[in-house]
Amino acid sequence: MSLNVLVVDDSAVMRSMIIKTLDMTGMELGEIHEASDGQQGLDMLEEHWVDLVLADINMPGMNGQEMIEKIRENPHWEAVPIIVVSTEGSETRIEALRQLGAKFIHKPFNPSQIRKMIQDMTGVGYEQSI
Repeated sequence: MSLNVLVVDDSAVMRSMIIKTLDMTGMELGEIHEASDGQQGLDMLEEHWVDLVLADINMPGMNGQEMIEKIRENPHWEAVPIIVVSTEGSETRIEALRQLGAKFIHKPFNPSQIRKMIQDMTGVGYEQSI
């Protein structure tokens, strides 16, 4: 099964690095969508089905936490796995994101770390690592 992914980060360079790292996991990827802030991320979810969201926290406009709160309020998206990719160090904020059902990975991260997290959250990719 291929994964359709939404990558939300205000830095085009970071979005590109996340996508490159996803590609390096060896997992089968479908469509990759990009957004530069939380509102654009929600707009992309309106237009495209995704299996996974990777999002930064600190973005102008609607930040990542606000976007995740909106995703969890929507019955169409509430079960979509979300991984927060950030340099954020605040344990209070990280715990708030975990309460919303998001997983957290610190930047920088390597392909094996993100692959394991995606496998644990979606079940996709285990058949490829046997």
